[in-house]
Amino acid sequence: MKQRLIVLIVAIVGLTVGLTVGLLHAPAVEAQATNRVITTTSVTKTAYLTKNSQGGLYQMSGPANNTKIKSLGKLQRYGNPTWFVTKQRQVRLANRTTAKYAYVTSANNRVKGWVKTGSIKKSTRSFTNLYNVAKSKLGHRYVYGAVGPNTFDCSGYTKYVFKQAAQTNLPRVAQAQYRQYRKISKQRAQKGDLVFFGSNTGSISHVGIYVGGGKMIDAQDNGVKNEKIYVPWWHAVGYCRPVNFGA
Repeated sequence: MKQRLIVLIVAIVGLTVGLTVGLLHAPAVEAQATNRVITTTSVTKTAYLTKNSQGGLYQMSGPANNTKIKSLGKLQRYGNPTWFVTKQRQVRLANRTTAKYAYVTSANNRVKGWVKTGSIKKSTRSFTNLYNVAKSKLGHRYVYGAVGPNTFDCSGYTKYVFKQAAQTNLPRVAQAQYRQYRKISKQRAQKGDLVFFGSNTGSISHVGIYVGGGKMIDAQDNGVKNEKIYVPWWHAVGYCRPVNFGA
């Protein structure tokens, strides 16, 4: 009986040691890898353009320690809009790499999401840049039919400024410029919008660039100058927005 008990004890001890050794040598099972947000920072609203059209637009959702990232498609499907960046984010991805993202909204507010920062670049389409180009021509002579760089008529001047400062090719004449772009009410006019004059919207005879405070910069009979929009000798009939500068 005593021998049987000894054999049983030895067997139990052996089994326990075996299990312990087995556990010590068993491979570690890692928790499922997830995307984790490291930082999110609000930034001053800044205009960007697409740098890599093959880059993606993404939607992020869920908690910071288990963020889901869903592809919304490549940037090329959205053309080449002005993107406004308002947030930046650093993410530790499930594949153990770290990526930087920017939160973008298209100028028309129809498209928004996260893009990797390498897929966009800062835009020269800013009102400051536009106004600097426009001001550089102050005092230059008015010549009917002229499109610059040293003499201008009204629509030749707006066409020149937008081409040089915002890489935007406006139609040649004021009526066509008004017809082509999004119409804006006087109350919603932003710096960089075009303001049109004439007897009505079907008979436009003059155009200038709105610079805020009820003023514009334009090419008229006395040359390129800054002046008030609402004076007795002008009849403003509408505004349009070739480029959204977010001004």
